[in-house]
Amino acid sequence: MIQYRKLLAVLLTATCTAISMPAIVTSGADDVLYETGFENDEIVFTGRGGTEVLEASTEAVHSGEYALCVSERSQGWHGPQFLLDDLCKPFVEYTISAWVKSEWYSTLNLSMEYTDSNGIRQYMNLKSAQGDSWFEFSDVKVSFTDDVTNVYVYFEASDNKCKLYVDDFVLKAAPIIPIQDDLLSLSDLYSEHFMIGTGIMNSNLSSPSFMDLVKKHFDRSMTFGNELKPENVLDLNATLAYMEQNDGDDTNPQVTLSAARSLLKYCQATNTPVRGHVLVWHSQTPDWFFKEGFSDSGEWVDKEKMLVRMENYIKNVFAILEAEYPDVNIYAWDVVNEAFLDSGDPRSPGSDKASSGQSAWVKVFGDNSFIEPAFTYARKYAPAGTKLYYNDFNEYIEGKMNAIYQMAMDLKAKGLIDGIGMQSHMDVTFPSAAQFKTALAKYATTGLDIQITELDITTKDTSAAGLEKQAQMYSDIMDACVEYSDHISAVVFWGVTDDQSWRGNQVPLLFDGSFQAKPAYYAIVDGMEMPDIIETTTTTVTNPSISDQPDAKMPGDVNDDGVIKIDDVVLMNRYIGEDTTIELSEAGLLNANCDGIKGVDADDATHLLKYLAGLIAIEDLH
Repeated sequence: MIQYRKLLAVLLTATCTAISMPAIVTSGADDVLYETGFENDEIVFTGRGGTEVLEASTEAVHSGEYALCVSERSQGWHGPQFLLDDLCKPFVEYTISAWVKSEWYSTLNLSMEYTDSNGIRQYMNLKSAQGDSWFEFSDVKVSFTDDVTNVYVYFEASDNKCKLYVDDFVLKAAPIIPIQDDLLSLSDLYSEHFMIGTGIMNSNLSSPSFMDLVKKHFDRSMTFGNELKPENVLDLNATLAYMEQNDGDDTNPQVTLSAARSLLKYCQATNTPVRGHVLVWHSQTPDWFFKEGFSDSGEWVDKEKMLVRMENYIKNVFAILEAEYPDVNIYAWDVVNEAFLDSGDPRSPGSDKASSGQSAWVKVFGDNSFIEPAFTYARKYAPAGTKLYYNDFNEYIEGKMNAIYQMAMDLKAKGLIDGIGMQSHMDVTFPSAAQFKTALAKYATTGLDIQITELDITTKDTSAAGLEKQAQMYSDIMDACVEYSDHISAVVFWGVTDDQSWRGNQVPLLFDGSFQAKPAYYAIVDGMEMPDIIETTTTTVTNPSISDQPDAKMPGDVNDDGVIKIDDVVLMNRYIGEDTTIELSEAGLLNANCDGIKGVDADDATHLLKYLAGLIAIEDLH
């Protein structure tokens, strides 16, 4: 099977280079919403810290005579920010392009900031670069949902003493690129072996093409990339209010689902099973959670108090999910994440914020003895049928592998654990497929379930030969998973397209930034047989009587073919953009009015996108 896969990947790669790219449709005749080279002295950017000086300057320019110069920065995060709310709509994808330079060598970031429905500021890094010369942030995707406000994109430099320069800033609507709908579904192909899933974030919901790939290939299991991690679930303001209202009780941290709400609504509407990620982790957990008075500046609490906090936190997470989203199937939870070093020893004690990789859990407990109570509380409060996992990376390195094995066997003997999550963040150079398979075999002997939870395989060589080597690695890894499929319930890829990956510079996934399948996709499809009977979830809505009613009104069916899908969004956007080659039928024009307000405009397209993303019901199309 391996040789056939390799041959097919080569043939298909050659074929793909000979065919034309799919049609790209923007949201209007002029898709640029705002652009500036700072030549007219108009500066709509503001300083994030409030102390910065922003001015058009000739000191350093990329083009023209002027660029934006930001000086008087006293923190690394100080820099220019641009408000999106007034120009952009929720559930629509946009791109940011700009040239950026620091005065001297520094790490440059293009990031996004917004206020969630609980009034909490959230931050997301979109793209990074290093150096002291001009760097282009090109067509970086950005979007937001309808439950957030005060949405900014901003630039920052790690060195707070250097000036920061920005030039040739462009905000425009992202193109809509139809996916390859004729590809075989990965979920279907592997359905007899294990579930196929992926990890996504709120921002992905705004991309119809991205979500079409999710629905087609990865719809059996979904992991939220950041939205259920402790820093997004723990609610400091509510926690302090609870403490004040309850005689200073600082043992009951309060939680919120504000960051995860849009994704939970999507999974609710589409009946997509969810892997909860993650309850107990040294990273992306605020220090105040471990401090007296829930204050970053407080003393570290003792183990006894932390046990009470841990139990209440885990109890509150399960309680709020049951109360607000009882019909979302969170079938699995990563209870503890990344507790071991590669040697198999516990992490160093301390704040991860102060020194990356340190563990506040170890700081309080002295060792990894927090793991067992975490599983004890998760077992106590998790809904019946929810499986509990330990999750880690470099899980194939011998020291860590042996430590995970021993911990899992101890917890299994006490009935506290159901499975082991192998993150499987790999590179074409390490580990070897044989080393990965050895770890699979080791974990299989525990008798516990195994899930491949965050699979991606990087390559620095993006030539045809490099992508073929990546394809072979994917083929070998998936072959090993199929061989051990009696022990594996899910294989979850950590993302869908390269450009949205946390390791995007090394193209680690199955689809590229244009939503097209890479050789890696074809390598893991070749040799697989489609099962005879497959239970699938539909991604379109069909009117069975449409053939009898050619003029029937079916909101959202813009091309009047009896189904509602991404093709209708593409056609609507071309019509709105005054594409003279587009002519809608009388029924199609009627169907295009999705928001119930006279006329067809961008609001109708947004309404239809929200339906296709599962965020509103069919009845909400008017």
